[in-house]
Amino acid sequence: MDQTPPRRLGHSTNLMGLPTNLLGSTAFNDDPRELHISGVREMNGSMFEMLGQSDGLEDAGDAFYKYMMAMFGIDPEQREKDGVARAGGGTVVRRYRSSFLRLLKGWGYDSNGPEGAVLKGWVESRFGLFPTFHREMITRFSTAGWTAYVEEKMSSRFHNNSIYCQLDMVYEFCQWALAWHAASGQRHLTLYRGINSFDEHQIVERIDKKNAVMRLNNLASFSSDRGVADCFGDTILTVRVPTVKIVFFNTLLPIHPLKGEGEYLVVGGDYHVRADYL
Repeated sequence: MDQTPPRRLGHSTNLMGLPTNLLGSTAFNDDPRELHISGVREMNGSMFEMLGQSDGLEDAGDAFYKYMMAMFGIDPEQREKDGVARAGGGTVVRRYRSSFLRLLKGWGYDSNGPEGAVLKGWVESRFGLFPTFHREMITRFSTAGWTAYVEEKMSSRFHNNSIYCQLDMVYEFCQWALAWHAASGQRHLTLYRGINSFDEHQIVERIDKKNAVMRLNNLASFSSDRGVADCFGDTILTVRVPTVKIVFFNTLLPIHPLKGEGEYLVVGGDYHVRADYL
């Protein structure tokens, strides 16, 4: 588990209203405070008023899903059809509209792919935290992993439909749903991650044979089901995750591509972690 000393956590600024070093620290993760992305709730007051009138999480998730489809024009009924006929022959090529659902689907296939880079880029932009892994460990800005990450996160392929604004709204809805339904009154959830090696994880401090302070990637997948985590590696990481650092969870929406694994997307930083070896 020996590692080279981790590089600094991230930028000096973010959109959360707290210093990045605090957001990424064990002190914050052990004793979190409420977080919001600047301006998102204020600019979508009607949506949150509508959510307040919903009948449970399922009803709220359906309302949010429809709101997002209408707001960003990403449901099939509001898109131009592929191959629209044009006078004089030929076709009109539909302009691709990126969506948060496409990013979640790509993350599910490969968190180190282009969609994963965009999601990590959103976390960097909003929380100020740098990624620690993208295809390889990122310890310097000159590494191939950092270069690939920057190229992919900035690709116009996923930035033509206010994708960061979409993710802002997903995060704020997730926080609303946790507070009102999924984890009411809870500041932490115990989540699990299965790994086969520590190649993707930077060790900040070893406390004893099973406990350490670990710098997690700025966005990482966890499961609420330890049995599911067992399927992904012979070492199980157990972490108390602040609810304010949960970006998405598998029962948040009625339709999305991450169902079935109890999956949670979690903002990283330095966490106290217990590692159990199977």
